[in-house]
Amino acid sequence: MRDIIITVMVFGMLPFILRYPWYGVLAWSWLSYMNPHRLAWGFAYNMPFAQIVAIVLLISLVISREKKSLPANPLVVVWVIFLIWLMICTVFAVYPELAVEQLIKVLKIQLITFVTLMLMRDFQRVNQLIWVIVFSIGFYSVKGGIFTFMTGGGYHVFGPSGSDIQENNALAVAILMIVPLMLYLNRFPPRPWVKKIMPFCIFFSLASVIGSQSRGAVLAILAVGGYYWWKSSSKLMTATVFVFLTMLALMFMPQSWHDRVDSISEYQEDSSSMERIRAWQYSIAIASDRVTGGGFSSWSLQNYYQYGIEADKAFVAHSIYFSVLNDGGWPGLILFLIILFLMWRQLSAVIKLTKDDPDRAQYNFLAKMLQISLVAFLAGGAFLSLSYFDLAWHFMAITITLNHLAKSPHEHIDVPNQKPRVARRGVRAPPRGQNVQLSGES
Repeated sequence: MRDIIITVMVFGMLPFILRYPWYGVLAWSWLSYMNPHRLAWGFAYNMPFAQIVAIVLLISLVISREKKSLPANPLVVVWVIFLIWLMICTVFAVYPELAVEQLIKVLKIQLITFVTLMLMRDFQRVNQLIWVIVFSIGFYSVKGGIFTFMTGGGYHVFGPSGSDIQENNALAVAILMIVPLMLYLNRFPPRPWVKKIMPFCIFFSLASVIGSQSRGAVLAILAVGGYYWWKSSSKLMTATVFVFLTMLALMFMPQSWHDRVDSISEYQEDSSSMERIRAWQYSIAIASDRVTGGGFSSWSLQNYYQYGIEADKAFVAHSIYFSVLNDGGWPGLILFLIILFLMWRQLSAVIKLTKDDPDRAQYNFLAKMLQISLVAFLAGGAFLSLSYFDLAWHFMAITITLNHLAKSPHEHIDVPNQKPRVARRGVRAPPRGQNVQLSGES
C-alpha cells in the first residue's frame, strides 16, 4: 500500500512540475532528503523517483517562460570555479574511471542546486524550501528522538537507507543543521499550529542527536551550543538551559553511550579514530605531491604504501576538509574554504543590513540561524565525508538569495498567516507559489 501511495504522489506531481518548475525543486528536495520510497518495502523501494523528478524539472526549466538567471554574486563565481577545478582534477585522477563516476554524482547534485538558485527569486520560495527541508529531515529526527526515549538510548539512530544521512554520524550532523531552521519556523511560523509543535520537534531532534551515539555529534553540539551562547542576548538563561539538558542526557543515556564519549580523549587506542588520522595523512601527502590531488575515489592501500602510510585497510577521509584536499589538492581545499568564508560573510552582511528593521526581522533571524547551521556543518563535518552533501549547498543557495533580497529595500516580505490576496476584477492573480519578481527586474 505504501508503494502505491508514494508512486501516485510522485507521478501526480509531474504535471504541476511541468507547468511550475519551482514545484520540481521542492519535490526533488523532499525525495532527496526524506527518501520516502525507502519507507516502503515493495516495488517503490528502488524506484529512481528523484531522477524522474529531476528530468521533468529540467524539461520544465527549458519550456517555462519564467525568468531564469544566476545572481551576480562572488560566492557563485568561486562556486563555479571550484566545480571546474574538480573536473580538471578528475581528468588527472589516480583512478580516472572511478573519479568520473563520483564526479557525475556530485555534478547531479550541483546542477539541481544551481537550478534552485536560479528559481528561488523571492522570500516566499525561501520559506517553502526551508519548510520542505525541515519536514523531510525532521521526520527522522523526531522519530529518532522518540525511539531514543522508548529504548532508553540503548540503540543508534539511523537515517533513511541508501541516503547521505543513512549513517548515524551523518544523520546527527544533518539534524544539528536543521534545528536552527526549526527555531526560525518557531519564531516565524507559516501556520499557528507550527508554533505549538515546533518546541517538541526541537526537543526530540536534540534527543535524536544524542541517541545517534555519534562522538562527532557530541563535539558538534559543543561547538553549536558554545556559539549560540556567545551570540545569545540572555547568556545566563541560555547557560542554564544547556546545563539542564546536559545533565538530563548524562543521567538518561546508558553506559555504552558514556563509553563512546569517553573514548574521544583516548583516540590513540581507538581503531576508528586512527583510521581517520591515517586517511588525513594520506590526503596531505598526495595533495603535497600532486597539485590536483588524488581526484575522487583515490583511496587504496597501494596509494597508502606509496606515501609511507601503514594500514590494514584504506578508508575515506571522514572529513569535509581532508576529503576535498584529496579530491582537489590544495587549490581545491582553498576554494572550498573561500566558499565557506563567503557564505559566512554574506550572512553577516544580511544581519547588518537588516538590524533594527522590524519589516525585515525574518531576514535577520534567518541569517543568524543559518550561521549556526554553518557552525554545525563546520564542526560536525570535520569528522564526516559530507563535503558534497546537498543540504550544505542548498544552504549556500539560500544565503545567496537572502543576501540579494536584503540588498533590495523594496522587496515585499510575505507575513505568515496573512489573508490571501484577492485579485481585482479583470485581473488574474498569479497561482500560489508562482514566482513574484524582485523590484527592478523585467
